Amino acid sequence: MRRSDAAGEVYRLLSERIAAGEITPGMRLKESALAESLGFSRTPVREALRRLAADGLVVVSPNRGAQLVSYTEDEIDAFFSVRVMLEPHAAVLAVPRFSDGEIDELDDLATRMAALVADKTDMHLIGELNRDFHDRFLHSSGNRALASAVSAVVRPAVVYRTFQRYSPEQLQRSMAHHLELVAAARARDPEWAESVMRTHLLAARRAVTNGSPTH
Repeated sequence: MRRSDAAGEVYRLLSERIAAGEITPGMRLKESALAESLGFSRTPVREALRRLAADGLVVVSPNRGAQLVSYTEDEIDAFFSVRVMLEPHAAVLAVPRFSDGEIDELDDLATRMAALVADKTDMHLIGELNRDFHDRFLHSSGNRALASAVSAVVRPAVVYRTFQRYSPEQLQRSMAHHLELVAAARARDPEWAESVMRTHLLAARRAVTNGSPTH
């Protein structure tokens, strides 16, 4: 395996462990231990850690090495506040631009997520599908600056395994919001989509912060 391929595979494996909660906020990431557990040399592990650091998920310091970032509740609240301001506007811009085929793909993503929640299976996959769902609104908005700004604050959600903090009722509500966003897109109603997206994110903020008013 080429070095770049090996680094990419290590990055994928570490990202999955972070999303699954096997690597927790503040945990130190030792190159030697990771290399042994993953079955790779230290070089691709080091490169993968650098990539995670560029993503904002890992902090690398001369004295402490690499460790998964740790955010306060106030910081997480601030991340979601930015999303609440920007993503509803992205929905307004995206809905008129979606093709019928793109709406069908959104519908498929929402339906797959709902089925996974009903079966209580694979929370990591639900998270991946959820990011894909939201990314489609951002990318179809046609506003690169907006998409980049949201991407920068979505990354911490990976660290905090957003859906694993939800109660069963909160999960069901979130899935219903996704399906309603698809309905708004099919109706070509930007205002409806904007309202649902805002409600969806406000509910997510409350769920992730366990009801804290400062999420």
